[in-house]
Amino acid sequence: QAQLVESGGGLVQAGGSLRLSCTASGSIYSIYDMGWYRQAPGKQRELVAFITRDGNTNYADSVKGRFTIFRDNARNTVYLQMIRLKPEDTAVYYCNADLHTHYNRDVYWGQGTQVTVSS
Repeated sequence: QAQLVESGGGLVQAGGSLRLSCTASGSIYSIYDMGWYRQAPGKQRELVAFITRDGNTNYADSVKGRFTIFRDNARNTVYLQMIRLKPEDTAVYYCNADLHTHYNRDVYWGQGTQVTVSS
């Protein structure tokens, strides 16, 4: 089995920055795509960004130019650097990872970290 643990959320003023981290641990054999999603109150969970093992990235239009996803494969960690934050970025942010443990391949989710952007 594997676990994903996020950190780095918090309260920030509009225009500020935050960096989220998510580390995978457990009986991991290989990690493929990793991504960040978010869910605001009353809204569906949406994709923010994802990154392949080779470093190819994709972003939601709403965060292009402001958010950067990157990963450290040696540390089984994915990051989300967020700048010029807006109140509409307020949400619970979840990381996920398509990974292969020594038992099977599955998609795992973190517990979520709250990001609140005040105006």
